[in-house]
Amino acid sequence: MRSRRLAASTFTLAAAAAALAGCAREGELVINDGVGITAVRSACPAVGIPDYTGDITTFRAPASRTAADLDVTAAITNLRSTCNDSGERIYAEATFDVVARRTDVSGPRQIELPYFATVLRGGSSVVTKRIGTVTLNFADGQERASATGKAGAFVNQAEATLPEDIRQQITRRRRAGDADAAIDPLTDPAVRAAIQRATFELLVGFQLSEEQLAYNATR
Repeated sequence: MRSRRLAASTFTLAAAAAALAGCAREGELVINDGVGITAVRSACPAVGIPDYTGDITTFRAPASRTAADLDVTAAITNLRSTCNDSGERIYAEATFDVVARRTDVSGPRQIELPYFATVLRGGSSVVTKRIGTVTLNFADGQERASATGKAGAFVNQAEATLPEDIRQQITRRRRAGDADAAIDPLTDPAVRAAIQRATFELLVGFQLSEEQLAYNATR
């Protein structure tokens, strides 16, 4: 899988500390006063779709890329997630819809489209990757069809939690006149690195061939 970060949710390190998509639990990381951010950080992984993997296009002739040979187009939409972070292993689950359109509506047809679910740590390290399929059924004369897919993943609670010293450095209340009152703690390389290590993402997209990925990137 070639990942260029989230297409639906792109996070800077500051945003990752501010609010990760998923289940935000009150009181985990909150800054009420002073310099910095006012936020709640969740240990749940952010959920999104990597660039160029949310759509798939197939052609009747494998080598063709012309509109006349277009067979099926499909897209992942309505991506949503739930998360249970009450135990030592966090469980996140993403559900999504796939909507598809075919050009030849004669006869009933069943299509299976592969998709991946990948857990990414720190923006680049692949923890797990699983492949699933979503099945679309077209009735005779029907141009459009839809189906629902699901992907789940576990994340280690300890690995997704900021170390206590980093938490204290971020949340320490700063007063006017303090030497570091105007310094954002997120500019500290050690803080940024700790946030990155504790940041997980659950990425979902179509499992594309190199040709399909290139087509999505250049169309």
